[in-house]
Amino acid sequence: MKNELYMNYSEVTEFILLGFRTSPELQIFLFLVFLLIYVITLVGNISMIIVIQSDSRLQMPMYFFLRNLSYLDLCYSTVIAPKTLANFLSNEKKISYNGCAAQFFFFALFVTTEGFLLAVMAFDRFSAICSPLLYPVHMPQKVCVQLVTGSYICGSINSIVQTGFTFSLHFCGENRLDHFFCDVPALIKISCVDPFVNEIVLFILSALIIITTTTVILVSYAYILCTVLKIPSTHGRYKTFSTCGSHIAVVILFYGTVFFMYAQPRAISSPEQSKTVAVLYTLIIPMLNPLIYSLRNRDVKDAVKRILCGK
Repeated sequence: MKNELYMNYSEVTEFILLGFRTSPELQIFLFLVFLLIYVITLVGNISMIIVIQSDSRLQMPMYFFLRNLSYLDLCYSTVIAPKTLANFLSNEKKISYNGCAAQFFFFALFVTTEGFLLAVMAFDRFSAICSPLLYPVHMPQKVCVQLVTGSYICGSINSIVQTGFTFSLHFCGENRLDHFFCDVPALIKISCVDPFVNEIVLFILSALIIITTTTVILVSYAYILCTVLKIPSTHGRYKTFSTCGSHIAVVILFYGTVFFMYAQPRAISSPEQSKTVAVLYTLIIPMLNPLIYSLRNRDVKDAVKRILCGK
């Protein structure tokens, strides 16, 4: 029986991504919508990277982290979007076994890294607002690079563990994934062995990452709020806290969807719900992040104006 399982497992060399089960006409419409979202994501994040890199007034820790956030958004949306767009126009909708593993690995890497980077950005705002005089000492360029590197290391560890456990599962003939990309819940459903250990590992790692990063974010903003409330003028309080508004919006969007999807996977009652939530954090959030930061940040808007005016 064991040999038969391994024989069947070795026969699964590709997966079929069922994607969104709609009529051909609606598939074309979805292709155009997803293409528009992806183009906006590319233009927005690449523009944010160029603006921050080219403007000398934005060479500060806050914008160094924002530039890395745009890079991560660009990367993990690119891991998902091109294959999804191709499948809208294809009848086969296939992805190789190795391609599926690679897609999952890089997606987990970039998404996990972004979670840690958002925590780093909260700590940066805490240092800037609560200890402004010591801010240059606490957050020099070397420390900023180390914090970003640490985020990537944590993302890599999670990605390696998740990919190793997920693709150690046996797939005995069934290779149809009811999803538009290779994700853990969809892969677990088609495995022919008890996925209890994989579900426990997914829950523990997701909970550990979310608890760790959200604790840093909540503690940082608790101190920020206490500091802001001590400012005597209403205008001063608003001006100080407004620098955190964009980050708070991004954190709520990102952690809300990721927590719903991975920390409590049983909350997803159907594959269609899973796909809808997945669209939010794989495509919509990377598109919104540069818009949120550019529209709410005066320094970024001024830098864009200087570039457009050739100054």
